[in-house]
Amino acid sequence: MDRYIGIDYGRKRTGVAVSDPLGIFASALDTIDSTKLIEYLKNYATNQTILAFVVGYPVNMDGKPSEAQADVDAFLPRLKKAFPEVPVQLEDERFTSVLAQRAQIDGGMKKSRRQEKGSVDKISAALILQSYLDRKSGSSGMEGLDPLNVPDSLSQNKTRRRK
Repeated sequence: MDRYIGIDYGRKRTGVAVSDPLGIFASALDTIDSTKLIEYLKNYATNQTILAFVVGYPVNMDGKPSEAQADVDAFLPRLKKAFPEVPVQLEDERFTSVLAQRAQIDGGMKKSRRQEKGSVDKISAALILQSYLDRKSGSSGMEGLDPLNVPDSLSQNKTRRRK
């Protein structure tokens, strides 16, 4: 099946995410030791067709390169050499770690699991990939959804019936 792969590259650990076959949704896949990432991706590619790699690109708030950008810049040629036929897209990764931590809390993840460093990395990779997929499709995935008219089965705040 065809998949997009999201990568939140780090010096020690790398978060990996994958799209659904239609390229609509991103899901956290794994956190890998960065030295073993290319091998991991090659193994993954034996069973799946990778349409593109979406790599989080670290930029400071002022748009200037961040300290981590050098690590990503060093990784990109290795990725392109290992997968010359697969396009690589760069995606702004600002705030993904903060959003990943917030998602863990909002999702009810226990504090002990949130303290596992790798969990933030793979969720960040999913956020990076989802941002790319949304932009690629020209949607945020929320078009046509009226927040005031959400069915009770989907709402956390169920309305009370009038007597």
